[in-house]
Amino acid sequence: MTAAAADVRTADVRTAGARRVPVVRVYRFELVKLVSQWRIRLLLLACWTVPGLFVAAVGRQGPLPVDTLFGRWMHATGWAGPLVVLGFAGTWVLPLLACVVAGDVFASEDRLGTWRHLLVAVRSPRRVFAAKALAGLTVVLLLVAGLPCSGTAGGIASAGDRPLVGLDGHLLAPADAAGAVLLAWVCVLAPTLALAAVGLLGSVALGRSPTGLLLPALVALAMQLAQMLPLPAAVRLALPGYAFTAWNGLFTSPVQAGPVLVSTAVGLGWAVAATASAHLLFLRRDFTGPAHDGTGLRAAAVGLLPAAGLAALTVAAVTAAVPSPGSGIGREEVERSVATAFAHLYRLQTGQLNRPDVTEAQLRTAAACTRGGGRTAARGPGNDWRCVVTWHLPGAEAAGTAVYQLDVTSDGRFVADGDGPKEVNGCFLVRTPAGDAPNPLWQFDGTVGLLRLSKG
Repeated sequence: MTAAAADVRTADVRTAGARRVPVVRVYRFELVKLVSQWRIRLLLLACWTVPGLFVAAVGRQGPLPVDTLFGRWMHATGWAGPLVVLGFAGTWVLPLLACVVAGDVFASEDRLGTWRHLLVAVRSPRRVFAAKALAGLTVVLLLVAGLPCSGTAGGIASAGDRPLVGLDGHLLAPADAAGAVLLAWVCVLAPTLALAAVGLLGSVALGRSPTGLLLPALVALAMQLAQMLPLPAAVRLALPGYAFTAWNGLFTSPVQAGPVLVSTAVGLGWAVAATASAHLLFLRRDFTGPAHDGTGLRAAAVGLLPAAGLAALTVAAVTAAVPSPGSGIGREEVERSVATAFAHLYRLQTGQLNRPDVTEAQLRTAAACTRGGGRTAARGPGNDWRCVVTWHLPGAEAAGTAVYQLDVTSDGRFVADGDGPKEVNGCFLVRTPAGDAPNPLWQFDGTVGLLRLSKG
C-alpha cells in the first residue's frame, strides 16, 4: 500500500464517525474563490460584452470578414454575428477559458500550500474533488454562455432579426435561425468540456508546474493541426476537436446530423475519461508535502493511457460506421453540394431582381466538377477544384452555365468563387430595383458531409 493510499484510507476512517461538510457548502466556497479572482472577473466581463461590441462594430462598417464562415452575411442578418463569434471562439477563446479556469483549479492549492488545511476542514478528498470540479464547470459554462448572448445582441442590434442563408443556400426563418444558432453553441460544449477535463487532469497531475495550466491549449493546438492534415474521415471525427466545425452541418437541409452526433459523443467521452483519471490521481496523492510538482511517469500513464485507448476505440467504431474509407470528400459529394447551394441562391438572386419565381425542381440544377484540370483524381481537399453548374429555366431551350473555382478544406467546408458569366456570378453587386445589392451567386460557402449517413 502506498503512502498516498494510506492517507486516503486514514482520512476515510477518521471521517466515519465525524460529520462531513456537505458538497454544496464546499462547492459554494470553491465557487466564491474562483469568482473572487481578478482574471476570472475580467474574463466574465469580456465574454459578456466584447463579442457584442465586435459584431455591432463590424455590422456598421463596409468590409466584412468574408474569410470567416457566415461573415459575408453580417450585413444581411443579425444571426450571422454569433456564428462568426463561434468560428473564432472554437479556435482560440474556448481553449483559453479551459486553461485559465480548469487548468488552475487544483494547482492553486499547490502554489499556496493549503491542501492540508482544506482536507482537515472538509474531511473528505472525494468531496473536495467534486466541489472543485463542479465549481470549475460552473464558471466555464458562465463564460461560454456570455459569448453567444453577447454576439446575438450585437448582431440583432446592428442587422436586425432577418432570415439567415444556410450553407446550402436555403433560407432559415428568424425562428429557425435562432434555434440552429443555439444548437450549434450547445454542440461545442462537448469539446469545451473535454478540454476543461484535460485541464483538471493537468492541474492534478502536474501540480504547480506551468505545464498543467497550458495543457488544454496544447491539446487544442494539436487537434487543430491534426484537422489540417489529410486524415481519413474516421480519424478526423474521432478527435474531440472536430465538434468545433461539425456544427456546420446544422445549417444545411437536410441537417448533416451524423458528424454532429459522433463528434459530440467523442467530446463527452473524452471529458468523462479525463475527469475519471484526474479523480483517480487525486485520491492517490500524498498531501503531506508542502507542494506538489507532479507524479512523473504514473501521472503520464494514468492520464494518457485512457485517452489513447478511447481514441483507438472511437477510431475503430467510426471506421466501422463509415461506408467508404478516406477523406469523405469525393466528386459526387462536391457536385451535389455545389448544385444544391447554387439552386437555392439562384432563387434568392431571382427575388432580388424581381424576376418570375422558379423552384429547384424546375431549375434541374447539376454540377460537373474536376480537379487540376482533370489531371488529378477528383477527391480529397484542395484549392484546385473547378465546377461547371448548369440549370434550366421554364420555357428556355438552352441551359444556363456558370463556372466556379472551389477551395475545399479537409473538414468538408468549401468556398465557391464565381468565374463567370458576368451576368450570373462574375460581379460582386447586382442592380436591383432598390439599388445595388450583394450578389449571392458571386461567392458562397458550403459544406460536404464526411459521413454518407449524414446525407439523409
